[in-house]
Amino acid sequence: MLLGLWLSKSLNQVRGVMVTGASCLLALSIWLTIYFIQERAAGNTADMLLTYSTPWFKPLNIAYSVGVDGISVVMLLLSSIIVFTGTFASWQLKPLTKEYFLWFTLLSTGVFGFFISTDLFTMFMFYEVALIPMYLLIGVWGSGRKEYSAMKLTLMLMGGSALLILGLLGIYYFNGIYSGEYTFELTTIAANHCIPGNIQNIFFPFIFIGFGVLGALFPFHTWSPDGHASAPTAVSMLHAGVLMKLGGYGCFRVAMYLLPEAAQDLSWIFLILTTISVVYGALSACVQTDLKYINAYSSVSHCGLVLFALLMMSQTAVTGAVLQMLSHGLMTPFLAVGYVIAGLANLGLPGFSGFIAEMTIFVGSFGAHPMSGDPNTSFRMVATIIACMSIVVTAVYILRVVGKILYGEVENKHFLELTDATWDERFAVICLIFCVAGLGSFPFWVSNIISPAAGTILESIGVM
Repeated sequence: MLLGLWLSKSLNQVRGVMVTGASCLLALSIWLTIYFIQERAAGNTADMLLTYSTPWFKPLNIAYSVGVDGISVVMLLLSSIIVFTGTFASWQLKPLTKEYFLWFTLLSTGVFGFFISTDLFTMFMFYEVALIPMYLLIGVWGSGRKEYSAMKLTLMLMGGSALLILGLLGIYYFNGIYSGEYTFELTTIAANHCIPGNIQNIFFPFIFIGFGVLGALFPFHTWSPDGHASAPTAVSMLHAGVLMKLGGYGCFRVAMYLLPEAAQDLSWIFLILTTISVVYGALSACVQTDLKYINAYSSVSHCGLVLFALLMMSQTAVTGAVLQMLSHGLMTPFLAVGYVIAGLANLGLPGFSGFIAEMTIFVGSFGAHPMSGDPNTSFRMVATIIACMSIVVTAVYILRVVGKILYGEVENKHFLELTDATWDERFAVICLIFCVAGLGSFPFWVSNIISPAAGTILESIGVM
């Protein structure tokens, strides 16, 4: 896609390359999902499928190593849907359309590479590739305080990356000392399981906070509302729909999987922070007067709910967390009908994806480890009850926005000149609504893909 865009000479050629490339990505993601389901049904129980590895830098044992499990598969499917619909949401974007789509595609490349990487160095590289284009996509094509928002986003995420690389190097170094095998291979490090608990407690906060910054972990979330509000529509879709999911995925796949003792010892600290994210984000959305800021703080609340569920470390809650990532990524349609439907899904109306995700999270969180004698069980129950308050608050701000924007008299007469959605916008909205309703009506095929992969990681953590 990048080469095709680079060689394109006209606007129609740019659009043609993007539609072709995005359609191929979507088709390949659907094929991958079907293939994965068939392999599991045939009895293939390998932790990772479609694995491939080739050395990049032998002195440090860095390799281009890839593979997918159930969590990766649904994240790739989500990413391809958002890229496909985001292409049509950007159909009328001007100026510098070609340059915009080049950066949009580079960001998408980083996202896809991150979700398939099983080498920590390669994963970090793709993580940075996904972050860097956001500065230009917001700073050049954004609106409002776009330069301020782009710089704030970049500085905070780079700060998170600095913590992250320290944590990853710590894992590499101490795994090598205690196992005799210096490697960045994620599954090998998890299998060695040799890093002492006191050392894990040192590096776990670096990695969890490093990824948590991107997942809007309180109090490191402040970049998200500004960046979300200033981004163009398609970039905002990719930002909330996919990019923020890298944070939750990384917290679970790297921090909790590779440092399991620290995850159990320190989870209570981050549960407090994620509970604040869930409630604070919802309450903040209630007092906003800018629609994009309402959506941005809603994303803080829902992404906080993802991290909250992961830290509960029960298979039901973790499955709900991945469902929430998928659901929240799809709840980005706009305009009247689309916004009402997305709002209903957002507040958890039965029949939509939000209901399935949130019910799974709260049921799994409230009942996490009840028979294990874990002294934190009561603490988890209290945190779950507090987090459940966000459901009521979400209903308040969603219904307030729908009533104020879509019904009643128009207070600003200039808004009467606004047109309804164009054909490309309608197509993007219809695709997303179809996915939101489909996931809400038929959730079990997705949860059946996710649950075994979640169980494998939880077994490594030692809670199953």
